[in-house]
Amino acid sequence: MTPLRNSRGMTLVEILIVLAIIGALMAVLLPQVTSRLDRARQQETKISIGQIVNALNLYYTDCGKYPTSLEGLIKADPECSNWAEPYLKNMPKDAWKREFSYEIEGNNYIIKSLGSDGREGGDGYAKDITNEDIN
Repeated sequence: MTPLRNSRGMTLVEILIVLAIIGALMAVLLPQVTSRLDRARQQETKISIGQIVNALNLYYTDCGKYPTSLEGLIKADPECSNWAEPYLKNMPKDAWKREFSYEIEGNNYIIKSLGSDGREGGDGYAKDITNEDIN
C-alpha cells in the first residue's frame, strides 16, 4: 500500500462557497419559519380566549351574571350561590405567557391579549387579539 500523497482537504474558498449557500438558504427560509410561528401563536391565543369564553358562559348560566374578574372562574364567588366548582382549573395565558385583560360592562365583556409586542394596538402579529376576533 502506498500512501496517498495527492490528497488534500477543502480549500478556504470552497468552505466560503458552502457557507454562502447555507447563508442564502437561511435568509430565504427563516422569515417563512418565523411567520408560521407567529401565526401559530395567534391561533393558540385565540384558542385560549375561546376556553375563557366557554367558562364565562357556564358561569353566566349558573349565576345569571358574569364575574367581576376572571378570578371568579377559578375561586368561589360569594355573590353566586350556584357556584359549585371551578370553571377553569387554572387561568390560561396568551402564547407570549402574559395574562389576558378582562373588562366588563353590564352583560358585555372583552377578553384581550396585547399580541406579540405586549402593547395596545399594533399591526400584523403585534395586533391585539380579543374575543370579538374569534366569533
